[in-house]
Amino acid sequence: MEIGNLKFDHTAFLAPMAGIADRAFRELCVQHGAAYTVTEMVSSKGLTMGDKKSAQLLTIGSERPCGAQIFGDDPETMAQAAKKCLAFSPEIIDINMGCPAPKIASNGGGASLMKNPQLAYEITKAVAEAVPVPVTVKIRKGWDNDSINAVQMAALAEKAGAAAVTVHGRTKEQMYSGKVDYDIIAEVKKAVSIPVIGNGDITDEQSATMMMEKTNCDAIMIGRGALGNPWIFSRINAYFDECRVLPPPTITQKMVTMLGHVQKIIEYKGEYIGMREARHHAGYYTKGLRGGATLRREICQMEHFEQLQELAYKIAKENE
Repeated sequence: MEIGNLKFDHTAFLAPMAGIADRAFRELCVQHGAAYTVTEMVSSKGLTMGDKKSAQLLTIGSERPCGAQIFGDDPETMAQAAKKCLAFSPEIIDINMGCPAPKIASNGGGASLMKNPQLAYEITKAVAEAVPVPVTVKIRKGWDNDSINAVQMAALAEKAGAAAVTVHGRTKEQMYSGKVDYDIIAEVKKAVSIPVIGNGDITDEQSATMMMEKTNCDAIMIGRGALGNPWIFSRINAYFDECRVLPPPTITQKMVTMLGHVQKIIEYKGEYIGMREARHHAGYYTKGLRGGATLRREICQMEHFEQLQELAYKIAKENE
């Protein structure tokens, strides 16, 4: 698997997720076998205007190779933003054309570009000409079921100079409901010569295999399936490389990993922000445990890491 001059040992990538795939989570997933990660999406306007939060979102640590994702609706601003991203040394610049969030799509960015293929082409071309690193594009199946145009969008991205395209097999209107459409990803793969990355509904080895076999994609991108489950990458790698099914993590392993994850968030963002963000992640790590709902309510009241630490030890002791 190659994107531009980059070679990847494995084909399971971590998807960019706003508010989730921060530096701490990206580093954790790479430790567990993710072959590639992408930053949370950054506003091209905010970045060109010197927004401090954008700089924090683009900071890359040990989780390499890592791409920087930007969004916007103006080719020149997007090109300028891509150049500014280079200060953080990303291996790839990724253009978000698939985010369905109303806040993004209603302002011309993200999935709204699915409604304007010509503008999407001009943005990709401007960015590709502005930076020396590979440029990739993340799209959806289409805006809605009456405008399925992923094949057209991917072909235009390739023509504009994109080195790869990621396709989420749902429309913007679907958001994350319903089932992923493997056929549209397969159609994109047949239509372009650049690598195609399949995205959507990958939660384990079986669904990863299904995505690869049904679409013939070059790599897979995992989003929600990695929440509270960074082991998904090592499990998929073992299955793809050796046809081996790894045992699931124990409760103790889950708790130790959760604590390490939260510690990293606190290291990068401070305890006040870190503990509030930890509430979301902890909910996934404790999913399926006895009394999970009660545990999650308790976690949502916590202010300090030591409180979470005590609860994690208690959970491990009671469940092993």
